[in-house]
Amino acid sequence: MRDLHSAPLAGSVVLVRADLNVPTAEDGSILDDTRLRAVAPTLDFLRARAAAVVVFSHFKRPSGRPDPKMSLRLLVEPLSAMCGCQVEFAADCVGPELGAAIGRVRPGGLVLAENVRFHAGETANDPEFARALAAPGDLFVNDAFGACHRHHASVVGIAGHLPAYPGFLVQSEVAALSGALQSPRRPLVAVIGGAKISTKLGVLENLLDRVDSLLIGGAMAGNFLAARGIDVGLSLLERQMLGQTAAVAAAAEAKGVDILVTEDAVVATDPGNAARASRVDVDSIPNNQMMLDIGPRTVARFTERITGAGSVIWNGPMGMSEVPTFAAGTNALARAIAESGAYSIVGGGDSVAAVMALGLADRFDHVSTGGGASLEMLEGKILPGVAILG
Repeated sequence: MRDLHSAPLAGSVVLVRADLNVPTAEDGSILDDTRLRAVAPTLDFLRARAAAVVVFSHFKRPSGRPDPKMSLRLLVEPLSAMCGCQVEFAADCVGPELGAAIGRVRPGGLVLAENVRFHAGETANDPEFARALAAPGDLFVNDAFGACHRHHASVVGIAGHLPAYPGFLVQSEVAALSGALQSPRRPLVAVIGGAKISTKLGVLENLLDRVDSLLIGGAMAGNFLAARGIDVGLSLLERQMLGQTAAVAAAAEAKGVDILVTEDAVVATDPGNAARASRVDVDSIPNNQMMLDIGPRTVARFTERITGAGSVIWNGPMGMSEVPTFAAGTNALARAIAESGAYSIVGGGDSVAAVMALGLADRFDHVSTGGGASLEMLEGKILPGVAILG
């Protein structure tokens, strides 16, 4: 990939693809500004070198046409405060509105363009739309790691028309994830949680050739237990995946990879019945209850393995961590990883949220901003938004 430090920036119009798809409350207030802060170093670097910077991003899921409720206009003030400058807003991401906004800024200025997904050509990677996006720019910088797995016009198409560079966030994400998989400090332990094994089967299969231990928690542990013949009650279970689950377990044994699966669990009849939650061994789950968190014995066993690790990759919570009663396991592992001394990476919305809520982000070596993108890297896939950068 090209090095942004060598780019001809002074006096240039630099188009930056960022991921500003921040979570918001119903009143439009920002609940978490992590994605704004993540792109700030790249924007500051470009502006300090007298480039006029245009930021493209998506926001929520408009269906290829304008929707005022999904306008990026609400980010003008937060982005201005983050970068310490006045941000010009362009009412469209292509055409005369964008051109006029660029004309209003001086070198070092910043333009925020309207939601690229207001155009159907964005998700279709339409060549004409990509050409229109690229038209006002001298070079392109992709710093939207969370969108790098998408074949979209503002991620892939635009890079075919301009000299393309990775931003600092994309560089750090790729370096951290690829380094952890290709040349980790041993032993390498992967902690995988979340709801469905179907979304992480490729991750598990790829990790078997790289890790020394796999720790499986969250609802997806139900598939591993059921594959052993254990009745998991009302726990989430993808029965159509039981064969693939058993194959992963068999492959792990053949490769000498330890798989540690939930041994005890916090259960309830449903997530809303937290007041009557209890701890049981996994072979004693009542048939009218479901696993909603890992239990203390599992926490202790997982922690022991984490404590002896050289590197830890964590993706996915150990239970329904958004409910306080069922967050203890996820929080305990977050603390264990932070205190382990291992090279540590965390990715995935709920596990990252736990780390942030506990104030542990600075205790992790890398906190990934990319949900789907980081998962695809863990699967061993080449991200199109990274590959096109050379």
